[in-house]
Amino acid sequence: MLIQLIVQHPEALPTVIHGTPGWVWGVAAGLAVLGASQLKDRQASLTRVSLMPLAMTAFSIWGTVSALRASPLLAQALGVWIMVALTVFALVARLPARARYDAATRSYAIPGSVVPLLLMLGIFLVKYVVGVDLVMAPQLMHESSYAWTVAALYGAFTGLFVGRAARLWKLALPNRRAFAV
Repeated sequence: MLIQLIVQHPEALPTVIHGTPGWVWGVAAGLAVLGASQLKDRQASLTRVSLMPLAMTAFSIWGTVSALRASPLLAQALGVWIMVALTVFALVARLPARARYDAATRSYAIPGSVVPLLLMLGIFLVKYVVGVDLVMAPQLMHESSYAWTVAALYGAFTGLFVGRAARLWKLALPNRRAFAV
């Protein structure tokens, strides 16, 4: 809805932006700063590499439930969310990790990447667009294609975040076969 509005009536964008609460832009800025901090090589503990996927999973679930809590399609949407999250997780977790784990210091050497920034901004944009869509057209939450698309997007982001973290977790396990995906 929002994307269609902006494509067909780009002059509406300032009105939409002006109607957005200020705290939303604070969240966007915080995510951008956090994502930008991961552009450079860094050291991180197992706890630290686990926090972001947990937080983004919570944000993803919250996004799905808050968008569809009044919808009769919520249970189905959560099923879609789980299926997509697990599928993307299984695909991403199989990829090789670019990081190195040092068992002596119990820390990772992680090369800088734009991927975390893009994922964080992506999940924020989904939440923003869905929020605006549902303000403009609340009936969308009753359309299965919309509800399932929203759930699938959030599920994909969860699978990406947790799958990327799983690649790091496998590096820290003494017997990597115990965590085969």
